[in-house]
Amino acid sequence: MKHTLIFAAILPLSACAIVPNKGPIVDSPHEVAQQGSTVGLLRPVQLGRVVVTPMRVTEDSRCPVNARCVWAGRTVVETRIDGPGWRQTQPLTLGEPHTVRGVTVTLVSVMPAQQTGKQISSAEYRFAFEGG
Repeated sequence: MKHTLIFAAILPLSACAIVPNKGPIVDSPHEVAQQGSTVGLLRPVQLGRVVVTPMRVTEDSRCPVNARCVWAGRTVVETRIDGPGWRQTQPLTLGEPHTVRGVTVTLVSVMPAQQTGKQISSAEYRFAFEGG
């Protein structure tokens, strides 16, 4: 009877628990870099109220620095965007703003530059983002 009364007293209080406003969902073994940082693949970076993580390069057709091209080319990076209680993966194109759930994110820099006759490995890529 005593245990029943304690349980009956605690049960209503459990519904009054205060849950803090959680930030973005991030499940990465890497530390989240601060806004303005340049990051490699699978490295998350904080952008205002969201965290972005470049997942993989799906296109890198930029004109090599040691060549003459008719077209400048482009870079597209599959990027995970984590917000408070949501997650979305989007292809971001270098220099083109992308808006998701009221947040605009732009891939502003991709390094290293392309060079004729040299393939860039996944580990060499570095990205900078703006927005949030």
